[in-house]
Amino acid sequence: MLSPGVQLGNRYRLDERIASGGMGDVWRGTDQVLGRTVAVKSLLPALLDEPGFAERFRGEARTMATINHPGVVDVYDFGNDQHIAFLVMEYVEGDPLSATLSRVGRLTPARTMALVAQAADALHAAHLKGIVHRDVKPGNLLVRPNGTLVLTDFGIARSELVGQLTAAGSVLGTASYISPEQATGQVATPASDVYALGVVAYQCLAGRRPFEGDNPLDIAMRHVRETPRPLPSDIPPQVCALVERAMAKDPKDRWPTSAALAGAARQLKTSLSRQARSGGAAPISAAPASPAPGRAQVPQPPRPPAAPHSPAAGHAMPHAPAAGHRPMAAHSPARPPVAQPPRPTTVAPAVTGYPRGAATVPSGYAPQPSQLRPAPRRSRTGMVLLAILLGALVVLCSGVVSYKFRNSTNAGMPAGTFVGSAVTSDALRPDGRDDSVGTAYRRLDQPRSGGDETTTSEGRRTR
Repeated sequence: MLSPGVQLGNRYRLDERIASGGMGDVWRGTDQVLGRTVAVKSLLPALLDEPGFAERFRGEARTMATINHPGVVDVYDFGNDQHIAFLVMEYVEGDPLSATLSRVGRLTPARTMALVAQAADALHAAHLKGIVHRDVKPGNLLVRPNGTLVLTDFGIARSELVGQLTAAGSVLGTASYISPEQATGQVATPASDVYALGVVAYQCLAGRRPFEGDNPLDIAMRHVRETPRPLPSDIPPQVCALVERAMAKDPKDRWPTSAALAGAARQLKTSLSRQARSGGAAPISAAPASPAPGRAQVPQPPRPPAAPHSPAAGHAMPHAPAAGHRPMAAHSPARPPVAQPPRPTTVAPAVTGYPRGAATVPSGYAPQPSQLRPAPRRSRTGMVLLAILLGALVVLCSGVVSYKFRNSTNAGMPAGTFVGSAVTSDALRPDGRDDSVGTAYRRLDQPRSGGDETTTSEGRRTR
């Protein structure tokens, strides 16, 4: 009996049992040579008594080790110690899909299609190597915290699968996902894995398995004879069609390859995610709501609360403008604010869940002066510099105008005469006056007593 602390192959120490199944137990262990955490799958001793089982399983382990795909668990080693056959694999941090379904019940169509696409890609990588999983079920689908999926336990359930269906509880999970051809004793093919993955998708969407029964044999026979109950009415028709084709009784009516199933599921996932972002579908969540068919809830625009009557306003003013409303800039005190015409009220599209985007603006709503944003103040330094610049410009313009005026006036005067100048010519005019035309004064010679000197009205002395 295995217990924590036991070493297998003188290398792998068993630390904790993390899962149990009809074929054996899975342990979290430590590779003491490389110092890394691994998953160790120990097979039941009874399986080793079957002739050729150990050799066949060893060959499949070697083939699995050649699969290089992110969705397929890596196989590190295979051994036999203390009459126990074990398989050493990559340890995946995450929860099995079965634990998630037990916790939330069902998944959204978009999330289901994303997981189906990843699992189908992993199966296709194995099918290209000639390996049929034969035991696709939620317990063998590990989901990492980032949402990526890893498929585990390839080839474990190959030996005497149908013969063990009579043992109550031994392979109950396998019986719930077994294909009709496997249940009737035929050889499992890649189409058998497609059927099992379709059953997994059905359970994710409906929150239940398609067939239930009192014992594993009864469940297996229902896969052969009965048609599963329809999926819930809130599942899109395209998703229902994908699952129904994957679960077809005749392998020829199913998806031709796992790659074809992966492509169809990925395309549906993209379409559903786009609808959710645009508001045409409920957002993706672990446990989606199930609204009544044919009835879509239309969210009403939020109504702003009324505030006490303001003397400056003629109607009640809400405490704050609606979300997405941009207040107008404030006007100068000398100019009262001009009321803007009311914006048309927008109507949200018919969606389920929470409305997306900004809230609508009530009809007739206009912001009040107290809500208007004050105009930005101009810099005092900028005003001073502007005033200095304007003054310098005025002085410059005045000088230019004065210079032009003087030049235009002097152009029509006789030589030696300048308007605005105190210097005149000594020549007398015919009328005996010595002042030039247009002067504001005339020069008069006056005798001065006490000598022969004379003076002029300008105060200059002459002899």
